[in-house]
Amino acid sequence: MPAGQNAFFQLAVPLLFMFLMFQILVIRPEKKKQQEHKKRIDALQKNDRVVTAGGIYGTVVQIKEKTIVLRVDDNVRIEFDKESISTIKDPQN
Repeated sequence: MPAGQNAFFQLAVPLLFMFLMFQILVIRPEKKKQQEHKKRIDALQKNDRVVTAGGIYGTVVQIKEKTIVLRVDDNVRIEFDKESISTIKDPQN
């Protein structure tokens, strides 16, 4: 085996190992978290209580294709992008 090829393998093996560890420890759990969040957003129903990424608490009034209308106070409704919903509150709270 030529010396240049040997040096390549000595460098490639640790880099490959680091990539695999990064995949296992960072990328895979983040993808799983994103998928779970998308499932929760898709399962939203009218009268669910939610919190937006901006910290606004509201109750779902209407669900559209890409947006959600929230009631934040009496006679106050605001339309948000579905992706801005960060937390879905339990009915007991």
